Amino acid sequence: MNDVKEKIRNFDDLLTRLDEIEELDEETLLARARDLAPELLRLGEITLHFWIIARGGVPTKAKKEGFSILALHRQGAKGEPSFNACRESCRETVYQYNVIMQGDDDGQILRSLRLLVMVVRHLALFISGKLQVAGLGDFCCASKPIRQKDKDMSEMVRQA
Repeated sequence: MNDVKEKIRNFDDLLTRLDEIEELDEETLLARARDLAPELLRLGEITLHFWIIARGGVPTKAKKEGFSILALHRQGAKGEPSFNACRESCRETVYQYNVIMQGDDDGQILRSLRLLVMVVRHLALFISGKLQVAGLGDFCCASKPIRQKDKDMSEMVRQA
């Protein structure tokens, strides 16, 4: 797990890794599902680390309900009510992780793994967008300010 953290220095690195996982064929995904699920959970945590560090904080080592990502979300939401918009993404990350780690139906594991990639990507895009646009998430993660920008999201993430 520490290896993942060392390789991911910014949102570009994180999104590139998600792309790499997403491009794997079904056979490889299934064979590596129980290795990829913890990595994807860690990528979600790293995304929250970026948010907390950018706001001058030190990411907690605590766990909530047994998961660091939930404690990190709680920490990141303090003093920033609009950050609660990503609470369900953090919970969905945990849920899909658990389905993969405890599942025995290959079809369900594969669906959960693909969904987990999408949810972690959503979390990364939301947080990187929030770092760029104050108030993003006041109503939802598809808030008007980000949609009105002429730049595409990948450009914004590269600049974060």
